[in-house]
Amino acid sequence: MELAQRYEKHGRTIAWDRRGQGPAVVFCHGTPFSSRVWSAYADALSNDFTVYLWDMPGYGESSKRVDDPVDFDAQGKVFAELLAYWELDRPRVIAHDYGGAVSLRATLFEEAVYHSLTLVDTVAIPPAGSPFFQFVQDHPTTLDELPEYIHDAVLRAYIQDASHHDLRPDQLDELVAPWLGPEGQPAFYRQIAQFDERYLREIEANLHRLTIPVTVLWGAEDRWIPPATGRKLAGLIPSATHTEIPGSGHLMQYDAPAPLTARLLESLRVR
Repeated sequence: MELAQRYEKHGRTIAWDRRGQGPAVVFCHGTPFSSRVWSAYADALSNDFTVYLWDMPGYGESSKRVDDPVDFDAQGKVFAELLAYWELDRPRVIAHDYGGAVSLRATLFEEAVYHSLTLVDTVAIPPAGSPFFQFVQDHPTTLDELPEYIHDAVLRAYIQDASHHDLRPDQLDELVAPWLGPEGQPAFYRQIAQFDERYLREIEANLHRLTIPVTVLWGAEDRWIPPATGRKLAGLIPSATHTEIPGSGHLMQYDAPAPLTARLLESLRVR
């Protein structure tokens, strides 16, 4: 599923698209990824749902302007704004990684209303961030200046580590591509540099307010965010169910497509 449509506001461009008929399902990607991680799932679900894909500002095919904020709070506001632009009434939201915090902030602080929320290996509560992620936070401008071939090698090793199994070369190429070149390389380090854990603490303090059905799915072999964090997250949400998927790391979309698809369908059918 390609992102053929554009939403323009304040000079910022957000790439998005929709397909299918039926209840609305909106996918949120994480970092350092893009809507590509959900593309095959959107295609599969479009027979029964109207599916929406989008790239957050600073990611994928959306604009990567230096002055545009890309922190959790800014992205949550953008997501709520997009939902209003699409005129969606209580969509089903599926979020991975960083997209978890974005979708949670949109509903907890920006009055976005969902039918249900499915959180897949999400960044949502502190602490968060792999050792590499923390290293980048300490050296954002230095890493901007890495020779392109070294940046490419570092990026590939980093993204490959998110999978419990090796990603295929074409899959890795697709995930790496938005972060290459004179625009992509600084944007990669910029989105990590703007990470602020206080936004996660605010989410954690308000999770008890959620009343919609929430499904928490976690890779049992996730090296980026340990399964214990998923169990803690589910325990803080009154309406949450929790499942760990064996043989899956942080990129469940690639590690365990069949179990993930089955669990997504279960969560989408909740009334």
